[in-house]
Amino acid sequence: MAKDNNSFQKEERNLIDVFNELQELQHNPKARQAYQKQARKSKFSFHSKLDSNKTFQKTYDLKLSHIIVGCSALVIGMAIFFPKTSAFTESYAKEENIEAVSEYELNRHRLNMQTIISENSGMDRVKEQVTEERDVDFETTYQNNATLPKGEEITLQEGSLGKDNVTVVKTYENGTFVEEVILAKERLVEPVSKIIDVGTSEFLAKHKVHIGDIMYFVNAGTLKESPDDTSKDVAEVQESLDVKLLELPSEEWCKVSFDGIEGYIKTSNLTSAYTTPNIVEKNRIQRILIKVNIDMELNETSGLTLNDYKKIFTNLPNDKNDIFEDNYTAFYNAEKKYNINGIFLASMAIHESAWGTSQIAQDKNNLFGYGSYDESPYESSYDFASYEEGIETVAKSLVKYYLNPSGTKIYDGETAAAWYYNGPTLQGVNTRYASDKDWYTKVYNYMEMLYNRLK
Repeated sequence: MAKDNNSFQKEERNLIDVFNELQELQHNPKARQAYQKQARKSKFSFHSKLDSNKTFQKTYDLKLSHIIVGCSALVIGMAIFFPKTSAFTESYAKEENIEAVSEYELNRHRLNMQTIISENSGMDRVKEQVTEERDVDFETTYQNNATLPKGEEITLQEGSLGKDNVTVVKTYENGTFVEEVILAKERLVEPVSKIIDVGTSEFLAKHKVHIGDIMYFVNAGTLKESPDDTSKDVAEVQESLDVKLLELPSEEWCKVSFDGIEGYIKTSNLTSAYTTPNIVEKNRIQRILIKVNIDMELNETSGLTLNDYKKIFTNLPNDKNDIFEDNYTAFYNAEKKYNINGIFLASMAIHESAWGTSQIAQDKNNLFGYGSYDESPYESSYDFASYEEGIETVAKSLVKYYLNPSGTKIYDGETAAAWYYNGPTLQGVNTRYASDKDWYTKVYNYMEMLYNRLK
């Protein structure tokens, strides 16, 4: 190997000598002319001069610097022997003595051969040993969760990076990192795995719900004590009523809460607002209807909207003169203003006026026979300017004297007098309002009929 290095060094010196000689020819016109003339006579070529250096014929590998030097010398030589103004088609091998010498164009960008050789004599390879802290990636763990909609993911635990103290040997070539070798590694902080739950429930995915959400009964059904058809009944639930989803022990059964009562029902009998969009409105109506009973309290609103009132009182078969259809807003407004059940108020009017056909109703706009006495019902009854005035007057009277205990705050800053108060129910009003002991059941039948028109 030492012998090869000596040969390379000798080769470099020879090339430098050639280069210096060519530079001398470049800057000495007379010497260059003589050199060219001699070349023509002796058929000398720059290539033959280079060929005289036998070291080029050796089979060992050349360094990059040697190749660069050789190419540079060849380019310079070609510039000397083939000046820019000479025609390339001129035969270089002609034997006749041509005295004319082409004009040489000076090369203004001189090359420093020594610098080229020095810069390319070898690669700069450096190694260093360092100790540093490095992050350690955490793992992500996925686990199935049957209480989540299929495909949904919830992160139960966020992951965090660990720390290692690492000793390495790094290698750089010409300032660029190329590789490293790890000598030692010490764990400083353990990484914390990220944990993700992946839902598997097709039932929850179908209805777009989660545990804790509201669902609705498709058909009337019975809550069971356990997820078994043969288990004990807990409660009856009507169609469209809402329940809270508590658990999902299987895709066939789920545990729900209905008005505080917990039990199991088959998932096939439940739906959601997503699956059945109109179920929410049906549930609202059903929630109102389940409160309708003969003992319901009448000193609170019905929960119905103005549209509900319109639906109830439009096209009533027995409303021949359309009195109730034309005045449904009056019943609704009285309910909101005086905190009284407007359906009770309308049912009372239907009963007392025989659907608005009584003489008192026709002549005096008095649908309730308000002020009448058994001895002189027509003469003693009040005369109102409109049906609406009569509806509002009776509503105020019932609230002040029949439906609320004494001292209850009512309308216009007043308090209830409770002169005839016997409870806020139909039967309580019947006690002092009508001599007919069965009055309350007759009024309730009308109430039930009107409420059922919501279905």
